[in-house]
Amino acid sequence: MGKSKHWANCHRMYSLADKNIPFNISKQQQEMQQQQQVQQQQMQQAQQMQQSQQQPPQPLDNISKIKSLVGPLRETLALTIKTAAQTLNQNNQIDSGSQKTPDIQIPRFDKNLEEFYSICDQIELHLKTSIKCLSQAESSNRYLNLPVMPNRSETIGMNENSLTYPQFLATVGAQVSYTKEIHETLLAAAQNISPSE
Repeated sequence: MGKSKHWANCHRMYSLADKNIPFNISKQQQEMQQQQQVQQQQMQQAQQMQQSQQQPPQPLDNISKIKSLVGPLRETLALTIKTAAQTLNQNNQIDSGSQKTPDIQIPRFDKNLEEFYSICDQIELHLKTSIKCLSQAESSNRYLNLPVMPNRSETIGMNENSLTYPQFLATVGAQVSYTKEIHETLLAAAQNISPSE
C-alpha cells in the first residue's frame, strides 16, 4: 500500500509539472517575442535617423528653391520634347499607311506638358516672392534704419539702436495706418476741390 501511495504522489507531481511546463515555455516565448519587437523598433528608428541625416535639409529661401527646381525643369522639358517627337513620328507613320495601329504605348504629351508648366509656375511664384522680399527690404532700409532682431523678443543685452520683432511689427502697423489716413485725406481733398455735379 505504501508503495502505491508513493507512486500515486509521484504521478501527481509529474502531471502537475507537465502542466506547468507549457505555461513556462509560453511565457518565455512571449518574452522573446517582446524582445524581438523592441529590437525591430530600435532598428527602424536607427534607419530613419540615418535616412534623415543623409537627406540634405530643405532650402528655405526662394532662390534656393528656384535652384532646386531647375533640374526637374530640364528633365520635364526633355521628356516633353521627346514625347512630342515620338507622338509626331507615330502619327506620321499611321497617316502614311506604313503602320496601322501604334505598336508602342507612348506617354501622354499633355501630362508631360502640364508637369512642365507646373514647375514653371512654381519658379515664377518664387521669383515674384523674392522680388517682393527685396522691395520690402529696400523700403525697410529706407524708412526704418534700425536693425531688427527677429529671434529675440526680450530686450536683455540688446543694442539701443535695434528693435525686437514685436516692436518692428508695431512700427510697421503704425506706418500702414498713417499711410491709410494720408490716402483718405488726399481723397477727401480731391473730392472737395472738384465736387461731382
